[in-house]
Amino acid sequence: MNEAYIWLTVAAIALVTAAIRFLPFAVFNGGRKTPRLIEKLGGTLPYAIMGMLVVYCLKDMRFTAIEGFLPQLISCAVVGILYLWRRNKLLSIVTGTVCYMLLVQLVF
Repeated sequence: MNEAYIWLTVAAIALVTAAIRFLPFAVFNGGRKTPRLIEKLGGTLPYAIMGMLVVYCLKDMRFTAIEGFLPQLISCAVVGILYLWRRNKLLSIVTGTVCYMLLVQLVF
């Protein structure tokens, strides 16, 4: 691949990403009320996406050996308990990820 092709590809990706980010602000500017459907989607999609991520992360669990499921279950419990305690999504997700990696690399 030549260098101009790579730069054009990066520029196209950046342009599309910027357009996707700025388009809602152009369409739903301060003068108009946001449609009810968009508000409803904004309220329900984050939960649906998190549910899909949980299913995706746990879909390959093997129950034939302890190391196949225990690290994931412990990490899920850490995420849930930490979120209920601190109400901080980022903290609970990062801590659960670190917990899982430590369990897989050092314990199991």
